[in-house]
Amino acid sequence: MTTPPASPETFSTRRRSRLPLLTQRAKAAIVVRLLINEGADIALEELPPELQAQLTHQMGDMRVVDRVTLAAVVEEFTEAVEAIGLSFPGGIVGALDALEGRISRETAARLRKEAGARAAGDPWKRLRTLPAEELQTIIERESTEVAAVLLSKLPIPLAAALLGRLSGPQARKITYAVSLTSDVTPEAVDRIGFSLVAQLDQRKIPAFDTAAADRLGAILNSSSTPTRDDVLTGLEESDLDLANLVRKAIFTFANIPGRIAPRDIPRVLREVDAGALLKAMAGAEAAGFAEARDFILENMSGRMADQLREDIAEAGKIKPADVDDAMSAVVAVIRDMQTRGDLELIEEELEEEDA
Repeated sequence: MTTPPASPETFSTRRRSRLPLLTQRAKAAIVVRLLINEGADIALEELPPELQAQLTHQMGDMRVVDRVTLAAVVEEFTEAVEAIGLSFPGGIVGALDALEGRISRETAARLRKEAGARAAGDPWKRLRTLPAEELQTIIERESTEVAAVLLSKLPIPLAAALLGRLSGPQARKITYAVSLTSDVTPEAVDRIGFSLVAQLDQRKIPAFDTAAADRLGAILNSSSTPTRDDVLTGLEESDLDLANLVRKAIFTFANIPGRIAPRDIPRVLREVDAGALLKAMAGAEAAGFAEARDFILENMSGRMADQLREDIAEAGKIKPADVDDAMSAVVAVIRDMQTRGDLELIEEELEEEDA
């Protein structure tokens, strides 16, 4: 009598019956070994050191696993993975990495500090996310040996960008020191990484993302002309350097000829409200901005310029407050285009006053 072939359920059950003989640690070793054999890139270095050691010892104790047991372990592992609906990063550091940019910098810095240096996970993972200019600040206050280790641990494009920001003599000393890092122990590299991260956590975090001059400039951009002129006069009397920086940050209707390329005028006008443009142009001469008005007229199409001149003549006298609001509306469009990356303003050099 021929024995009917076993059903898939029976075969699966038979395979599963072997699994109680294996510990969870042994099953993990089998899965890791299989993935390595298949060429998978497994970030085992992110596991806690004790787990890395346990896995290594387990793999050292094992010899051969038959195909049935391997298939059963893989099946159980696959089912466990497919059953996962959501996973969370392990520990406070993983949570901080996941929430990077979504919680305030002050809160993140406080939590990292409370977690302590050893709880910071892989310090180099955090250091690799820093921009070249911030890494430059770190290197400039560290010894050449520490700078060499830092440079060696960075991705090549970032290390190259960082090296390009350093002075010639400093770059040469650090690159030579890199050649001497062959005997540096992993423990020493680990200590250097944690020391650098600890320094990051000790830094004072500014309350504002932008410089004071830029913030003042943005405020004065939206202020009325008399208020803006009065504030700038006061700043020049108390702090001429700050006043010059604020003037560079300010963009008003009067700055249009000096800071917008003639070819960009038609693109700007396409986004400006026609009513606001008419009021701004009609009141420009009385407000002392005839140069800006003429610059706009000269760099728009001839037909549109002729029509706008007729409309200005018919508009008559516009209230100064309405002119100011209209000019602010034109400036707001220009600033918005600049923020979006659709318009590049010409940098304006301010003349320094004689000492």
